[in-house]
Amino acid sequence: MNAPASTQRRFSTAYRYLFVAGLGLVIGVVATVMISRAIQARQDPFPDSLMHVMQRQVALLSDAQAQNRCSLADSVPRLQTLRSLSNDMDIAFPDMRDNAQFQQHASGLRATLNTALASPPTDCVAMGKLVEKIKADCQACHQDFR
Repeated sequence: MNAPASTQRRFSTAYRYLFVAGLGLVIGVVATVMISRAIQARQDPFPDSLMHVMQRQVALLSDAQAQNRCSLADSVPRLQTLRSLSNDMDIAFPDMRDNAQFQQHASGLRATLNTALASPPTDCVAMGKLVEKIKADCQACHQDFR
């Protein structure tokens, strides 16, 4: 027994609408991905990458201090890396190059790192204080410019 023609017509119309809606959804997802990739390609990843690497180095210092590994061999390489990376802040943020407040924050961080490298922490108490000072320098800049 065949279904009446009106029932077949209703199903075929519903399937057509469902197919068009599904096709529109797929095309919309593909277009969204393409547009977001195009926008992402225009952005410079260097500033975020620099901040992530610096944040990781500070976290490694903090972890070493928490694990009671506070020797010069544990702290000096991280401090040297942070100091080297701090030289690239002007390159990472070219719009801030002429901003006096940004330069003051960057100079403050560099001074903290220079002092730490001149007299590296030899115990965990000193390393803890140094990590807090570095975090405070970073936080001060992020409060003003994030």
